[in-house]
Amino acid sequence: MLGAEVQDLVQWPCPLWQGLQHLDAVLAEAVARWPDLKTARHAVTMTGEMVDLFTHREAGVQTIALRLRQALAPADLRWYAGDAGFVAAEHAAEHWSQIASANWLASARHAASSIEGEGVLVDIGSTTTDLIAIRAGRVPSTARSDAERLASSELVYQGVVRTPLCALAQRILWQGRPHNVMNEFFATTADVYRLTGQLNPAHDQQASADGAAKDLAATRQRLARMIGLDARDGSAAEWLAFAQAWRGAQIDELASQLQRVLSLHGCGPDTVLVSAGCGDFLVPALAARVGLDSVNGYGASVARLRPADPTLAAWAQVCAPCIAVAALLELELSPCGS
Repeated sequence: MLGAEVQDLVQWPCPLWQGLQHLDAVLAEAVARWPDLKTARHAVTMTGEMVDLFTHREAGVQTIALRLRQALAPADLRWYAGDAGFVAAEHAAEHWSQIASANWLASARHAASSIEGEGVLVDIGSTTTDLIAIRAGRVPSTARSDAERLASSELVYQGVVRTPLCALAQRILWQGRPHNVMNEFFATTADVYRLTGQLNPAHDQQASADGAAKDLAATRQRLARMIGLDARDGSAAEWLAFAQAWRGAQIDELASQLQRVLSLHGCGPDTVLVSAGCGDFLVPALAARVGLDSVNGYGASVARLRPADPTLAAWAQVCAPCIAVAALLELELSPCGS
């Protein structure tokens, strides 16, 4: 029935690049949480085929698809293949290029259903940012692969958890003076937003750069290393200002990329930004930077959620692709879905 509501949402960290056993463990947790999982119909999308565990993306798609099919048998798995729609599990291998990292397209097409005029989906995750234009209920971009979207600025490899700080700037202000940045994996964006208090601890799921604690003292120490200092070389207020400088550098870069997307698709001043991802807290600043006034949250304006559940609404912002593929499959299977 069209209009079904989201009843439950969960996100588990899965460092797939470290081995398929991590995917197996997450699937086991899912089966434990939802005992009827193996008799259900599933809409599935992925991004993990890019990790260096696999020889190439085709092998990644095929391996992940097979792993899910084995773990959830005899469930009915439908893989989201972008412009090809949904394909059955046994046909996933032949559609690998359309299945690979198609999660962004599902989110954008679902978000498009809530925008009558012009919009941009701004999904800022732990690792990447998607900037996808919307016009009159459709996604006008012709880019589909990660490589094509990197070229068009619709995919930016920056997020609010895993991105190494040395990827954000080559010089950064400390105590009013610009400093060169050490190009080492000393700290990540999680350190910045942990210190500013903007990163929800539930989304701080990856190990720190040095494997040490995530308390404020250890966070300051990692940030200090970026310019050759120790945490004891500054006050708490100075390290907070330093974190804000890194935040500013990331906003500068994302705003520049967003402006390119707006220009590429001719988006005007009434464009609505649809925010999603664990870094959605940056979207109001991006909107202001590019001169836009309207920001709609994916969880509040697009997802259909069980009423009066703020926890579910918060997770809907982070888990937009899984809600989107479920909604798109429901539409495809409905008698009036096309």
